[in-house]
This record gives sequence, structure tokens and C-alpha cells, in this order.
Amino acid sequence: MIHAKLVVDGDFVISELDRRIFGTFVEHMGRCVYTGIFEPGHPTADETGLRQDVMALTRELGPTIVRYPGGNFMSGYNWEDGVGPREDRPVRLDLAWYATETNQFGTNEFIDWCRKADIEPMLGVNLGTRGLDEAREYIEYCNHPGGTTLSELRRSHGHDQPHGVRFWCLGNEMDGPWQIGRKTAEEYGRIAVETAKLLRSVDPTIQLAACGSSAHNMPTYGTWEDTVLDHCFEQVDFISLHTYFENKHDATEEFLGNIDVTDTFIQEIVAVADSVAARKHSTKRIMLSFDEWNVWYKSRGIDDLRKPGWPVAPRLIEEVYNFEDALVNGGALMVLMNHADRVKVACLAQLVNVIGPIMTEPGGPAWRQTIFHPFALTARHAHGRVLRPVIDSPSYEAKTFPEIRYLCASVTDDPSTGRTVVFALNRHLSEEMDLKVHLRGLGRQRTLVEAAELHHVNMKATNTRESPDTVTPTPHSRVSVDGEVLTARLKPGSWNMFVTHATDRG
Repeated sequence: MIHAKLVVDGDFVISELDRRIFGTFVEHMGRCVYTGIFEPGHPTADETGLRQDVMALTRELGPTIVRYPGGNFMSGYNWEDGVGPREDRPVRLDLAWYATETNQFGTNEFIDWCRKADIEPMLGVNLGTRGLDEAREYIEYCNHPGGTTLSELRRSHGHDQPHGVRFWCLGNEMDGPWQIGRKTAEEYGRIAVETAKLLRSVDPTIQLAACGSSAHNMPTYGTWEDTVLDHCFEQVDFISLHTYFENKHDATEEFLGNIDVTDTFIQEIVAVADSVAARKHSTKRIMLSFDEWNVWYKSRGIDDLRKPGWPVAPRLIEEVYNFEDALVNGGALMVLMNHADRVKVACLAQLVNVIGPIMTEPGGPAWRQTIFHPFALTARHAHGRVLRPVIDSPSYEAKTFPEIRYLCASVTDDPSTGRTVVFALNRHLSEEMDLKVHLRGLGRQRTLVEAAELHHVNMKATNTRESPDTVTPTPHSRVSVDGEVLTARLKPGSWNMFVTHATDRG
């Protein structure tokens, strides 16, 4: 057995938690939209074609904001194709994913889906094949109340009230060689700042995110952010980060090191953004939008990314997640929360079928993948402020990251309810962890409200259509609370959550 200690104090707060870090992502790719969230004729579909079994699982997952319509798809998308009477919408070739796009689902359907799911919409503008004018017209169509050609067009499409979309992305991964309309940092910085000016002229209440590097290992990483922000620093609120975790060494211990790499990634982008602020003698701070992140490494071959014959909604990158994937994602959520002072938005990519926590079959059932569970529990219980964790834990060396502590943890505290929640990951794969958590300054007497653990003896265990609950949370039985101290025994390779309540706060 190994021993670890976690100390937090009510006086040491990282930041209020922006609940938009529990976002996700819907792209016109594969079966995310068609036979994912939208399937007219499905036994559970409502009158608009939205699958209600997927809707129910989405509500259970608990995303707060959803990014749309891409992704790479965004850089070749004409938003006008997806509005108006469906019988009049054009059928197009999607050059991002080599598929046929029917445009039977578009902006208004997405907004309706968001409203029904009680989720904030996040939209992106095409800065690949299009630019300033398309972006200006798109936001006018969506957000202007009425009285202009575009706002009246929206009203004629059955949406009398403006959509009021507050968060907008200025393109997608514009540094990537795979991106339609790829740009240099100088080219992108110039179009981003001019687009931002126009969007703010139409609606000054919006928030804007500029594209950061599309991956941590891009050759222009760091210099891209510096150049882009040098151009658009005053006009944007966020810089985006994208990362997909891979198990390159086929070793769980190494795979879990992606959590620490993500922590470093965030620190580096913060440093670059703040160096631009210093150069401009500005007190403004650029926030981070981690608007694409997930595990993705098994379905990366060319056959996973495209199918011959320009099919409609082909099966693309339908990653089947296992238990170790859930551990990595659960740890990544802790990192995002522990950077709550700068990470204000994050999107798990994607929601359904395409590297998604939810899987479906056309005309058939929907079920939860393994990665569904840490996200759903964290999104449900993490509220209030994030406390600064002080961790005392043994560690191990790895190729992925030089020193990895066996304990990964995050703690949220909500003074309005008296609830403090501890999230803890034991990265030791063969030994249990004796964990003591000192909850200082949060009430001298606490009670345990809920405790859950996610554990399986087989790191490769998966949830399937036939066995959808192979990996699922169970009540945690080896935990106790005595005053300000929570003591728990964590199983090897397990993700854990403890919800406590102060009975004497104040």
C-alpha cells in the first residue's frame, strides 16, 4: 500500500469554476449528427427528428456548452446551406471528411437542440474558404433582433427571437496542413482581428476565441500563439487549445502521463499569452478555451478518416473506449479544474459516435462509453470555487513525463450549499492508496453525502451494445470523515469522487 495526503484550505482559492469547462462538441463528421443526435424515423425521435434517447443521455452527461459545426468541417461550410426549408437545401461534397452533406440539419436545428437540452450554443465562422463577409452575415442572421434582410430571413425560418449566441470561434485549426484554407500565423492573425471587429460591431456582447496551435507538437507551436495574439490581442477574449491523448507506448503508466503533459501545455500557453500582454503593457488577460480534447489513438488510420464513394454519414473514428481511457479523461478534468483561473471553456470532442462518450446504432439503442462516467459525475457535482490542492504523494518516472505523482486530485467548494467535493485518481496500478484529505477552513464538522469509484480489474474493459455497463461507477464503501479529515482507501488504478457537507460552516 502507498500513502498520500491532500491538503486544501478555504482561504486558498484558485478561482471560481466556470461551468463552461464541461462543454462538448458536435461536428458534421461521421455519425455525430446524422444517426447521432438527429435521426428522423428513429423509434425515440421527436417531431423534429431529434433522438430522445440521445437527448436523455446528453442531459445525464451534463454538458454546459456545445461547439458547432466543426472542427475541420467548419473551414469549408456555407452556413446558408443549412437554413430555410429542408427541401430547398443544397447537397454538397464535404471536403474535410470526403462525405456527402445533405444539410438536413443546420444552425436552427442545432439551436433548437441546444434549447431542448438546456445547453449554451457555441458557433464558429468559416475562415478557410470564406471570411469577413460570411462571418458578419452569419452573426446578423443569428443575433440581430429584426428589421434587416438577414434577421428577417431568420424570422421567416420560424425563429422570431434572435438566437443570442454569445461565444464565437474565429475559424478552426488554421495552422494545420490538413485544414481547408490553411494560413500562416500572420495571415490568420490579420483576418482574425478584422473578423473580430465586424462581429463585435454587430453584437458587442459576444466573446471571441482565436485559434491556437492545433496540437502541442506542431512545429509552429508557441510562435503561432505569439504572432496571432500580437495581431488580435485587443479584440479576442480566448485563445484555443486542442489535444488528443494517445497511448503511444501501449502502457497504462505511460498513458496516464498525458494528464501531466496537459498541465504543462496549459501553463505554456498562459505564459505566451501573458508575454504578449506584457509586450503591450496591458493588464488584460487572455483566457483559454480548450475546445477540443479527448482520448483518440486507436481509430487513426486512413480508413477511419474517410470512406470511398462520398457516403452520407459514414462511420468515422468511432473509437471504442476502454477503462484506462476513462482514467485519463477523469484526470484531465482535474487538470482543467485546477487551472480554473485561466481555463474558462473546454469541449470534450465529440458528443456522439465520433470519438464520443455516447454511442448509437441507427434505428437501435444508445449507450454510455467508459469515458462518459467521470465527465458526468464531475459535471454534476463540481460547483463553486476550485481550491488549491497541496499533494504529498510518491511518484514514478516515465517517458511521457519525467515525474508523475500517483495521486492526481482536484477539490471544488460551494459556499452556497456547504458542499466540498474531492476528485482523486490513484495512478498506481498494483497497490491501493491510503489517502488522507485535510479540508481546512471549510467547517469543523463534515458529513459524507456521496462517494463513488470507477474501477475495473481489466484496463482494456469496454462498454458495448451487448454489455453497456461493464464499466460503471459504484458506491465507494471504504471512506470515512472525522471532523475536517476525510480518509479513503483507493483501489489500484481507480478514479474516485467524495461529496461532503459542512454541518457547522461559518
